[in-house]
Amino acid sequence: MAFNAIRAAGALASAFHARAISGTIRAQLIAVPARIACSARRLRLHLPRDWPWQTAWNQLFGTP
Repeated sequence: MAFNAIRAAGALASAFHARAISGTIRAQLIAVPARIACSARRLRLHLPRDWPWQTAWNQLFGTP
């Protein structure tokens, strides 16, 4: 099931990640170097400023 979930996430993220192996998807989209902050009872995820896979991450989660 984990393999299928990773492959589905890769297909939703981008065309490159749709063809990538699961290790690449894990390294680029799942193991994210981010910081979590709590403010006004909301959790915010601060991604790196010049992160090369930001567009794929945004497309995966449907954020603009």
